[in-house]
Formats: sequence, C-alpha cells, structure tokens
Amino acid sequence: MSASRKGKTGQKPAPRPPGRPWWAWLTRPILQQTLAVGLILLSILTFLTLLRVTSGRWTDAWLHALQFLFGWGAVPVAFAIGWGGVLILQHHLDRPIIWRWRPVVGLELLFFGLLALTHLLLGRRDPWTLLQSGWGGGVIGWAIAHTLSLYLGSLVSGVLLAIFTLLGLGLAMDWTLADVRERLGRRGALPTPTRPRTTQPARPAARPAARSAPQAPSATAPAPAPAPAERAAPAVPSAPAHPAPVPPAALAWPAEPVLPPLDLLDEGEEIGLSDEEVRRKSRIIVETLAQFGLPVQVVEVRRGPAVTQFGIAPGFTERPGPDGQRRPHKVRVSQIAALADDLALALAAPSLRVEAPVPGRSVVGIEVPNDRVSRVSLRAVMESDAFAAVDSPLAIALGEDVAGTPIVADLSTMPHLLIAGTTGSGKSICIKAIATCLAMTNRPDQLRFVMIDPKMVELVRFNGLPHLLGHTEVELDRIGRVLRWVTHEMDERYRRFAAAGARHIDDYNEKAVRSDPSQQLPRIVVLIDELADLMMLAPEETERTICRIAQMARATGIHLVVATQRPSVDVVTGLIKANFPARISFATASQVDSRVILDMPGAETLLGKGDMLYLAADAGHPVRLQGCYVSEAEIQRVVDFWRQQLPRWVSEAPWESMMPAAGVPSALTSQEEDDLLQQAIALLRNRETISASYLQRRLRIAYPTAARLMERLEEMGLVGPPEAAGRPRRVIGGEG
Repeated sequence: MSASRKGKTGQKPAPRPPGRPWWAWLTRPILQQTLAVGLILLSILTFLTLLRVTSGRWTDAWLHALQFLFGWGAVPVAFAIGWGGVLILQHHLDRPIIWRWRPVVGLELLFFGLLALTHLLLGRRDPWTLLQSGWGGGVIGWAIAHTLSLYLGSLVSGVLLAIFTLLGLGLAMDWTLADVRERLGRRGALPTPTRPRTTQPARPAARPAARSAPQAPSATAPAPAPAPAERAAPAVPSAPAHPAPVPPAALAWPAEPVLPPLDLLDEGEEIGLSDEEVRRKSRIIVETLAQFGLPVQVVEVRRGPAVTQFGIAPGFTERPGPDGQRRPHKVRVSQIAALADDLALALAAPSLRVEAPVPGRSVVGIEVPNDRVSRVSLRAVMESDAFAAVDSPLAIALGEDVAGTPIVADLSTMPHLLIAGTTGSGKSICIKAIATCLAMTNRPDQLRFVMIDPKMVELVRFNGLPHLLGHTEVELDRIGRVLRWVTHEMDERYRRFAAAGARHIDDYNEKAVRSDPSQQLPRIVVLIDELADLMMLAPEETERTICRIAQMARATGIHLVVATQRPSVDVVTGLIKANFPARISFATASQVDSRVILDMPGAETLLGKGDMLYLAADAGHPVRLQGCYVSEAEIQRVVDFWRQQLPRWVSEAPWESMMPAAGVPSALTSQEEDDLLQQAIALLRNRETISASYLQRRLRIAYPTAARLMERLEEMGLVGPPEAAGRPRRVIGGEG
C-alpha cells in the first residue's frame, strides 16, 4: 500500500506476504474469464461435431476421446463443460454461486450409474464392439460394470447399480423421504415415527424438550369432548378431517413424547453482495459525501440478508478560526444523516436508512438494500447457538440482523408483543413463524394457543394442531367473548395462586408437581392477526379487555401477540402502547405511522417482505431484522407430525359455554342483554332523542348490540321510528 493510500484511509498498510506461489497468477480475473469463454466455445464446438455440422482432425479426435471415455455420456459431458463456463462468468458478474452438495452428488451417482448399467445390460456378450460404437457406456462404464460383475455377479451388480441410480435421481431432484411419501400418496398409510429422524441437530441441554413425567391434561386445558354439531370448525382444504373425540379416561399421553425434528422445516438460502459490489458501493458513498465537503471513511461492512450496512467514520474538515488560522473540525453526524436522499440517488437504491450513530459503535450506519433478498428460514435461526442459549420455553426466532446474526427473543419477558405494518409487509408470516416455533419446542400440555383471525385465511392453517384450544376464531361476534374468557381464565388462575401461596405460574406448577401433577397449568399464547377489525366493532370493550390482560396476565402465563395493518391512534391507542413495550414494525406508509408504533421514524424506509424494526422491551433503539419465513407446507408438516402422535387429542373451545344458543337471538334470551335493556331504559329519562351510538358509548357495548336494544325500545313504544339514516330517534316515554 502506498503512502498516499495510507494517508487517505488512516490505517497501517498490511504486511506484504513473503512470497507468492507460482500458481497465484491463475487467480487473476482476466485469466478466469478467458477460461470461462473457452469452455463455452469448446462446448458449442463439441455439440456441432456431434451433430456432424462440422468436422476436422482436431475436433474428430476430441469427440472420439470423449466417446471412448464416456460413450453416450459425451453429450451430458459437453453440456457440463459449457455450464461450467457459464457459472464462472456468473461468479465474475457479482452473482455468487450457491452450491448444494445433494444435487451435485446426485448427478454424479446418476451419471456413472447409467454408464455402468449400459454396459451391464447391452455389452455382456461383446463389450469391445459397444466401446467402438461410441454410444455405449465408454471405458468408465465398462470398468465399473466389469469390476462389480467380477466380484459380485451380474444380478447383484445390476440391482446395486439400479439402487445407486435411483438414489442419484432423488438427490439430483432434491427429494426427501417426506416428498416421496407425498408423491406416492402413502403418507397416511406409513407407520407413525416414534423418534425424530437422525438428521435433527442435538437439542441443547439447557432447554429440556419435555418434563420428566408424562402429564394428564389440566383443568385449564380441557379434555377432549365432542364439539357442538351446530358449531363446526372452518374447513381447511389441505388438513384431514378431525378424528372423533374420546372421553378423558380413554385419552392416553404417549409414554415418550417426541418434539418435532427440525428437518420438518426448509433450509434457507444465503445471497449477499459480492466483494466487488461492496468495494464499488463503498467508493460511491465516500465520493458522494466528499462532493458535499464531508470527508469520511468506510471502516466496516456488515452484510445481512436484506441490506448491507456500511459503517463510516466521520473525518475532519479545515475551517478558519477566530484568529484566522485554519483548524480541523470534526464532521457532524447530522450532516451525514441529512444527505440520505443524495446517497440513495448516487447508489440507485429504492430507499436508504441512515442510523446515526449505530448503538454501541462509533460509526454511522448507512443501510443499502441488496439486489436480491435472502430468505431467512425458521430452521436456520432455531439451529443457531443464540436460540439454544435462551433458557425459556417461550423462546421465539425472529430473524437475522443487518450482519446476518440470528436474533432470538423470549416472549415470557416481553411479556406481550405488538406487530404493525402495511398489507403484504410480512405481519402474518411473522405470527405464523412465532406459532410454528413455539409448537416445535413445546408439548400441548405445556403450551396452548388461542388464535383469532378476522381475515379468515392466515391462522386457519393451524386448525387440528393439538396445542390449539378449539379452533381458530374468525367471526367477529364471537371474538369479544373469546377475549372475555381469557380474562376469566386469568382471574381463575390468580385465585388458584392465592390458594396455593404461589406468586407466578412457574412457582404454582412446581408446587403442583409435589401434590397433584394433573393440576399443572399450561401457558397460553393469544395470537390476534388483525386488531383494527375488533377496534372498529367495539373499540371501548376491545381496548379495555386487551389492556386488562396485558397489565395482569404475565404472572399467570398468558401472553398476547397482536398485529394490525393500520397503526393509527384510533387502533393502537395510548393505553395499548403503554402495555406493549415490545413492538415490531414492518414497512409503514408514512412517518406518522412509524411514530405511532415505534415513537420514532424509520419504518417508512423499510423494504417490505419481512424487513422490520424490532424494539425490545428493554432497549432504547430498534434493531433492523429480516424476519423468519415459514411456508404453508412447513406448517402443514408440523401439524401433521403432532396429529400423528396424538390422533385422538381434540380440544373443545372452553368459551363455547359463553356463546349464545344457535338459532336464537341473544338479545331476546340472554340475561346479560336484558340487564342492558334496563340500563338503556334508565338512560331515556330527561332526554328528548337517543341513538344507537349513544347507547354504545354509555353502556360500552358493540354497535350490533346497541342496534338490537334500539329495536326493542321501539317495540316497547319508548322511542319513535327512525326518521333518517344516522339521525337520533325521538323519545316517547321518558320514565319507561
């Protein structure tokens, strides 16, 4: 490194190696690119010679050598030569090549197996004639077939080669055993596995997979009971029909419960910026800021799945002082942050986020989107050391940060999570990844789910999971009662804690093991996929119920995960925000929405498709992550795994007793609404007009209930008929 280069970067030059090997010149890009072009031309020339389009002494000799070695395999070999040249060029065009060992090994097994089978089946009488024809298996195929036949015999050799060929085909197509079962349509007929497959990585000892003794269902987790005929769960096309429930006495928990293996989940992919692209963008950042009179240095680069963070250190500028002499002055961080739009223009980036400064580092972070976003799989984060280090049954995998480091959180310490973002930004995928992660690490007697999905298309995929209480609730008129059941369950658990002298759920379960193990309480996670629909239906009741659960439910083991696509002040109110210190914001439409969910801007610059800002409960600044992705097929595999282990585990929704009878209007038969009617009659005194919205506000009820009360008041002759849409009705009898 020259002296000028040292002065520009402010770093010491790296020591020059003592000597370069003689083959170092082969790594030059110009030679590798020339080699790639040569391989492509050689492949084209080989195909032209095979098709007899051209001929010559050298080309014929080259073709004869290929056919002598590989026989008919000269055709795929010629194609492989050209494809190798294309891959080398692709690598030099800053498109990193992702190698996977299974397809490569599978193609080799398939290729050499077919060559040997060709000689074994066609060249048993006269192998030399087949070799000279140029369309047999070549010398390589003859050598493999002859060696195996000499020591094993023709029949055994043929069977062995056929097995290797089929194995190579499966590896080349990247098929797994589960894929083969699905394609053959024998998934349900195959025996249920009793142990996880050997490819599952070892579970950490700090997080036991299950309790030492098998547990019976507790009183809070109801035993299987026949579901009401008039209230059937929404059908999922890909899920099998629910088995018939059995009495609690016939329900037997498996002697050795097995958690799902991690190979039920798909592997991720790693795509990032190449070294050449990193150098180019670093140079653009330095030159752009220098044009505005801000000297900086790129001191670190952190490559993530969605963005690459360039850490820059501000330099010094010379300005005249009071005495007229020029003195160095440090470049202010605010000056760099103000040029975010100019940097985005120079880098041709759709959006750019400046983190000034990066928490815990003495640099300013400029986060530039990658050309291609890597998919962060749930399996990759669950296999990480960070996930194994969290000693909690409610550990959840969130994703990877801008440096590619797995980020894991503990839901029990949050203790509730609020998620917001625009449509299609990744909220539902995040909730499904959280539910799948918890179902992979907990048994149904340890954790139960209450799922609320007003959108009717996301969480219904979990119907049939033994962890799920009842089924996913999708009807708005039932969801309010579901939340009220959660509050009743919370109060009931507090009464149990007081009777047992326990402070929280872990203390209670520890005492219950010594007295009656069947009295242990499972944790409950309530997942709500869309809060805005509930707030529009009954804002006061929904806000009051959610805030009460969020304030008091932590000690009872009940946790909320709430998502909304409209982070406005009428949905995410101040009371709700105050009780949800842990928040996740995906891409928002404006800076105002970002301030509502995070109390700071930044979410409006996110890229979408899983790009998010995670604000931990004990952190002052959010962390940018690429969220975990879980597919519908992965969810179905996890649900099927548990259903195969617990085929008779069917849980009725414990809130069914709070629902009105089917076919009878609740306003005419419910004692609760009769009491509301008496309160509405009392409100008529000293009023000349009244409306359904007035009853909704004063009685804190939903609009449909208020409208039914107005109809009953009209039938009783206490209010007049509606005069116009939205106009209050005239009160006829003030004293009722």
